[in-house]
Amino acid sequence: LKRLNGFVGYLDSTISRLKQGVAQGYLQPRIIVENILKQVDALLIVPVDDSPFFKAIGRMPATVSATDRVRLTGAYRAVITDRIYPAYRRWQVYLRETYLPRATAAPGRWALKGGDALYAAELARHTTTTRSADDIHRLGISEVARIRGEMEKVRTAIGFPGDLKAFFEHIRTDPIYYYKTPDQLLARFKAIEAKIWVSIPKLFHDRPKAPFAVRPLPSLGDQRGTGYYRAGEPDGVSPGVLYFNMSMLSTRPIPTLETLTLHEGIPGHHFQLTLVREDLSLPPLLRFGESTAYTEGWGLYAESLGRELGMFTDPMQWFGHLDMEMLRAVRLVVDTGIHAKRWGRQQAIDYMIANTSMAEKDVAVEIDRYIAFPGQACAYKIGELKFRELRNRASAALGARFDVRDYHRQVLNTGALPMDVLDAKITAWIAAA
Repeated sequence: LKRLNGFVGYLDSTISRLKQGVAQGYLQPRIIVENILKQVDALLIVPVDDSPFFKAIGRMPATVSATDRVRLTGAYRAVITDRIYPAYRRWQVYLRETYLPRATAAPGRWALKGGDALYAAELARHTTTTRSADDIHRLGISEVARIRGEMEKVRTAIGFPGDLKAFFEHIRTDPIYYYKTPDQLLARFKAIEAKIWVSIPKLFHDRPKAPFAVRPLPSLGDQRGTGYYRAGEPDGVSPGVLYFNMSMLSTRPIPTLETLTLHEGIPGHHFQLTLVREDLSLPPLLRFGESTAYTEGWGLYAESLGRELGMFTDPMQWFGHLDMEMLRAVRLVVDTGIHAKRWGRQQAIDYMIANTSMAEKDVAVEIDRYIAFPGQACAYKIGELKFRELRNRASAALGARFDVRDYHRQVLNTGALPMDVLDAKITAWIAAA
């Protein structure tokens, strides 16, 4: 209840901060404000008892007395009705009537005062490197070309008669690549998880105590993409959960499911987040700290372990892996394109559609994310390349003494380090081995 009441102050403070931004000439792009308003509109039509803010009532411990349950339920309902929803309405009115008319038409940081320097700082924060926007853009173009070459090999091997563009369209539209029900999808996730666990001991000494689960993404509008992973409590009992968007199953291709499980679950974010949270000997900074390049770089590196873990035996699952890797390479191009090279939103959408099999609806959500969160999407590929570089360096230096399980323990057991700090750690580990 205290946090709910505090959230009201947070919402009101964002209005004050937005007003400061308007006064100083720093505004969000129009498309982002429009998307936020859609989400707020969707939230405010939900009855209070069905609101995400009310869900805690259904999770009260059994030790709470019946009298306290009634009291807390009434208190929750009152604060949501009388404070939370009115605060959202104030936010809604300000955004629609005052902020939206002033929002920028251009989607990129370059359009703001000092925007180029701001974007350079955002790239540095997320990638924990000093690579420039131009350098990252060139890297992205190179990676897109390399991955397209691998995709062409798969297309040729399975005997598809058209070009890669036609193959993308084939995957987008052929019902064979999509499940018809959420239950089918959940069953496939469970089968993939079971298969991965069999080979985990080959690559890892350690595994989390907490279980891994896949659950439907809570519905709040339809702007949240494919899904996300959320770690459980550090007690080793609460599961880490991949919340997967079960709506629009015709845009959730089966060939990407193995790669998605590797990234979000095993051995991706579930290992990376949960192992350190369960290690009570570590300080909170290491157990709960964040570094985009480390976190998402590990997720993408975990995808690349698929063949070592016995996955991708089907050529279409391998193509799905390449398709998801292509997404991360395309991000390098479109993120820097939007924020440094003055690309428009549609130009970025067109580039992504031309180079991935993603449905246009999902592409639009992705592009809007890059507009709203500059630089973050570049961290995946930059981080993954660093994990691979450090592994190769350790393997070359240690020769027959190299054990990939030792390497994985070293990169995971101190949490989400900046990549230069991780580099120094692995360099010291190699020297001491």
